Amino acid sequence: MPIERTPYAAAANRYEQLDYARVGRSGLKLPRISLGLWNNFGEDKPIATQRAILRRAFDRGVTHFDLANNYGPPTGSAETTFGRIFADDFRPYRDELVISSKAGYFMWDGPYGEWGSRKHLLSSLDASLARLGLDYVDIFYSHRPDPSTPLEETMGALATAVTNGKALYVGVSNYDAEQTREAHRILGELGIPLLIHQPRYNMFDRRLEDGLLDALAELALGSIVFSPLAQGLLTDRYLDGIPADSRAAQGRWITGDTIDDVYLERARALNELARQRGQSLAQLSLLWVLRHPQVTSALIGASSVRQLDDSLDALNGAALTVEEIAAIEPHAVHGTGTR
Repeated sequence: MPIERTPYAAAANRYEQLDYARVGRSGLKLPRISLGLWNNFGEDKPIATQRAILRRAFDRGVTHFDLANNYGPPTGSAETTFGRIFADDFRPYRDELVISSKAGYFMWDGPYGEWGSRKHLLSSLDASLARLGLDYVDIFYSHRPDPSTPLEETMGALATAVTNGKALYVGVSNYDAEQTREAHRILGELGIPLLIHQPRYNMFDRRLEDGLLDALAELALGSIVFSPLAQGLLTDRYLDGIPADSRAAQGRWITGDTIDDVYLERARALNELARQRGQSLAQLSLLWVLRHPQVTSALIGASSVRQLDDSLDALNGAALTVEEIAAIEPHAVHGTGTR
């Protein structure tokens, strides 16, 4: 017997709750915090929880949902889950949503199952659209640069996605500054703007500051940073031990070895700074990445509505002052929590 569920009607005040920022010099705006479906929308999570998170996000003004072909587990299942919930709940709101996907990491066996060839990218996009139940995605990304494929081929595939009507905009993820400049140049020659970059950035991973921020400003690109909470290291999750159900305990993306004395000293100091502001460590961490004008949005994950709400409530706090940023600096050390 099918499980009964309450029909969904979006909150009437959903656009009164969040700020939206323009992506570079494009006409597109994104919410300052967007929802990513990387780790919490696979077959290992209850669909009722996933549905509740997505509904709550949209009710609070989150219009951007970010996916990739390989999100799960297993690969592809996050798009399948989202497609099912979209069909049930969000189809009437399609024009209010920005839905993105990516291709480039391993997805299927054989020589075409990953990287940046035209064959992989366009085949993957077709499969993603089928899983999502969509005619197009709003943003399609090259998920990582391919050292063996000419960038002209990769960018040409992104341009084809737009000209074929299967994507409205294109972006890159995990590209360094020079790769981003070259991608921008090639796409420009093809008449397709490079809209956005999706790099990893947080207090413990500061590679964005090594030239990429300057490139984003120079090219007038937007960015949406992923892992702003460092897989939970920039929350209060590990300050008093390693919970049995945590990623560190399960060895998923981080391990218990990363919860060492150096990490704890820095995280606890940052937590105290957050407490002085009346915020959680997660909220402080989100405002810290959003302090750059080149950062359009921060991409969060959420395993519960409570966790989602805590992150979105970061935007209720005052912007960080120069003095607060200076106080954070000694504890926001690149490489913390890595082994």
